[in-house]
Amino acid sequence: MVTLEEIAKRAKVSRSTVSRVINDDPKVSDETRQRVLNVVKRLNYHPNVAARSLAAGRTRIIGLVIPERVVGLFSDPYFPILIQGITSACNVHDHSVMLWLGEPDYERRMISQVLHNGLVDGVILASMLMDDSLMQSLIESALPFILVGRHPTDAKVSYVDVDNVASAKQLVTYLIESGYQRIATIAGPHNMIAGVDRLKGYELALSEHGIVADSNLICTGDFSENGGYVGMQSLIPSKPDAVFVASDTMAIGAMRAIREAGWRIPHDIALAGFDDMPFSERMDPPLTTVRQPIHQAGYKAAETLIELITDPLSRPRHIILPTEIMYRASTNSKT
Repeated sequence: MVTLEEIAKRAKVSRSTVSRVINDDPKVSDETRQRVLNVVKRLNYHPNVAARSLAAGRTRIIGLVIPERVVGLFSDPYFPILIQGITSACNVHDHSVMLWLGEPDYERRMISQVLHNGLVDGVILASMLMDDSLMQSLIESALPFILVGRHPTDAKVSYVDVDNVASAKQLVTYLIESGYQRIATIAGPHNMIAGVDRLKGYELALSEHGIVADSNLICTGDFSENGGYVGMQSLIPSKPDAVFVASDTMAIGAMRAIREAGWRIPHDIALAGFDDMPFSERMDPPLTTVRQPIHQAGYKAAETLIELITDPLSRPRHIILPTEIMYRASTNSKT
């Protein structure tokens, strides 16, 4: 049986250093950490997780809270991709994930069963809801947590997000500068920060180019395919020549409504989305969209939360990840 003493001897470090490496202590240098991990791998050493958790007073379990019902969770590719990123980081750092979905009464159960009973070391709250009261409960609990998909005004709260306003503004600016004049939008829900911010970006782009926003060219969807379909049907009578849809999933529905109206993309109307989902490049025509790094956001959120758990005195982390416009055949230049 491989012991910590044997690993320490071969790595030329102390036993306590080996212990710190195995327990993800951030104070160990990268060079020393890698040397110890190389020996651990070579000797095929597997630490006793239960013993480590007991000794450290930690469960090595991360709580992932998603205020979505099961149906909504798996009908939108966003959450599965996000979860993949989170679990990837947890696997690398030898943590497990406990998933809590937004079924009825989830918040009360989350507070009573998790926050007050020490079932998890920290929480990732993947909520875009503007009035999610669970965030305040997490602040009051003093349990390490991080938001993904929104950034609040409270500077004490850690988060990982993208700049939805700037990204939407950049895409709509591209449409304006490509010669489109009647640019419509299917916005996201008004109770979700991503929906509000992407609409704000659309309006800013119009305003900065001296274009007055036309209420007949603005409608609201729910980030679902059907929401995009219904939204596009309501816009068609106003004859837009381009439409910015606040999610690629809604863009699928919008494309179907456009085709049913007998319009061609991009000849009669340009179509642009937001997210760059795996299916977006395979749409016909391929969808111009904003690529946001969903997998990276999940990975970074989990990795950062583990750092906050390991070092409770560290400062809150405010991480904005870059986006990129993917220019494809659903739009073209009219100039």
